[in-house]
Amino acid sequence: MSVAPGSVYPETQPTQRTETHMIELGMITIDTADARELASWWADRLGGEIVADMEGWFCIVAAPGMSVNLGFQKVEDATPGKNRLHLDFNHKPGADREQAVAEWVAAGATHLGLRGEAGFQWDTFTDPAGNEFCIGDPH
Repeated sequence: MSVAPGSVYPETQPTQRTETHMIELGMITIDTADARELASWWADRLGGEIVADMEGWFCIVAAPGMSVNLGFQKVEDATPGKNRLHLDFNHKPGADREQAVAEWVAAGATHLGLRGEAGFQWDTFTDPAGNEFCIGDPH
């Protein structure tokens, strides 16, 4: 890889995209002490609405013009150093969950576990730098 004259960034070639990728961005989720309250605030601010409310522990907001939904997940208390914002990816329809987990781990992610309940499950991971993200059922 070379650096262009006058630049600190290496020259790169565009990445070839194929249909073999098994995930797509599904939602951006924010941890909060009160999922309903924060979801209502964001829905109001964005001209959207709460489209799912899992008894106050998880709420989903959809808004016009947004290509992904915002999720708000109730946490008991803020954990120092933990992401307050993390990415949620959806498995593509028909994708094998166990195969996806194995591929992410092989690529350097750490699998923290399967979470949720029947009909609303996700796998939580950390990337090599320790940032949490999830891959789960489409929402």
